[in-house]
Amino acid sequence: MQITDVMLKRFDSPDEIRTFEKGRFDLIHIAGMTLGRATYQPGWKWSAHVGRNLNQSMCEVEHVGIVISGKATAAMGDGKTIEMKAGDVFYIPPGHDSWVVGDEPYVSIHLLGAQNYAAHK
Repeated sequence: MQITDVMLKRFDSPDEIRTFEKGRFDLIHIAGMTLGRATYQPGWKWSAHVGRNLNQSMCEVEHVGIVISGKATAAMGDGKTIEMKAGDVFYIPPGHDSWVVGDEPYVSIHLLGAQNYAAHK
């Protein structure tokens, strides 16, 4: 793919929106890439609010992203957990659950894994 023009997009007008209970995932397709913005409300948990609809107990998508606001925990299948907060850049391999921590919405930008996240097959 050869791109000859400058491209400008905003998450305020995403190309695609994936919604689920207590959250949404906005997608932008740009320069052959898919980027995502996750917005989860307090009480959101991947296994309950996304995985249940996909018949999965763990997220099998690999993620690289940046936390914009709020806090969330990611828990791996082996029991290891990390807490992510605003300003953190994260890598999370497949095979994890995640949930919002506290009373503030959690927002993150996904640079890897957005295309397959919360996608119905």
